[in-house]
Amino acid sequence: MDNLIDQLNKYKEEIAASNATNADEVENFRIKYLGTKGLLKSVMGEMKNVPNDQKKQAGQLLNEFKQFVEAKYETLKAQFSGSHSHSENIDLSLPGNYIKIGSRHPLSITRNRIVSIFKRLGFALAEGPDIEDDWHNFGAMNLPEDHPARDMQDTFYIHQNPSWLLRTHTSSVQARVMETQKPPIRVICPGRVYRNETISARAHCFFHQVEGLYIDENVSFADLKQTLYFFVQEMFGKEVKVRFRPSYFPFTEPSAEMDISCLICGGKGCNVCKHTGWVEILGSGMVHPKVLENFGIDSTKYTGFAFGMGVERITQLKYRVNDLRLYSQNDIRFLQQFTGAV
Repeated sequence: MDNLIDQLNKYKEEIAASNATNADEVENFRIKYLGTKGLLKSVMGEMKNVPNDQKKQAGQLLNEFKQFVEAKYETLKAQFSGSHSHSENIDLSLPGNYIKIGSRHPLSITRNRIVSIFKRLGFALAEGPDIEDDWHNFGAMNLPEDHPARDMQDTFYIHQNPSWLLRTHTSSVQARVMETQKPPIRVICPGRVYRNETISARAHCFFHQVEGLYIDENVSFADLKQTLYFFVQEMFGKEVKVRFRPSYFPFTEPSAEMDISCLICGGKGCNVCKHTGWVEILGSGMVHPKVLENFGIDSTKYTGFAFGMGVERITQLKYRVNDLRLYSQNDIRFLQQFTGAV
């Protein structure tokens, strides 16, 4: 027992005299005295050689020695943990680091702008599910099974149930509105749509649409034209020229596509407008009587018009974006350009 006391006193003198000038030396101290193969571990092993009647006293001495070593280690560690040089001159009155402010995605900016314009004309916002059944996406829109016009839209079908699909247009939202509401109906339907297309600078397998629907008594094609004239002038300015071209859509009759003068070249001709001076921005037409009848709306009493546009195309013209893939690549350099845009 006396030998153990002498040994512990000797170690205490050695440890008390220990010092450190950097964090590495503190770590060396820990390894030497507190490590798994350190001095403390070795000293604790001496308990097995102490007679049974002296083990209680020896245990108290060893416990005190352990606390002494740990206290010394904590003292050394405190000298270097998280400390800063007092020679540094810190001006606490300086402003903090600048935190960059985020921005809305360009497609969200354009979508909100489109919806805002049509809300001023009395259109209410309507939304629907991205996964849709065949009836609301195709059948109700005068596109029965095996109709050749279905080839206009390459579709993603659900493997477990082919009668369900990722919607190819937001016309399915119009279908659900007509199913639950009676005329007059005036809604704007924004949302993401999906088509099985090769991704390129001009096309993507998912994109965004905004479609509008107005059904009431005595609605005419002139109402459609004036509504779209107002939208174009509010979105692109008063100087933009507009033209309508006859077209075909299964759910409208008559149908027309709407072009505006190219904003990139000012109508002189460029790659964007294919050197024609015009860019197509949307499709439109009078709602087909068959579509109205599919939802129990009297086509002899009510008429209506519908239109649909791609948000990516509108954004491309508004902000001069030349590659549709930029919208979904999350490149911060691209997105930062829209900070402050409204």
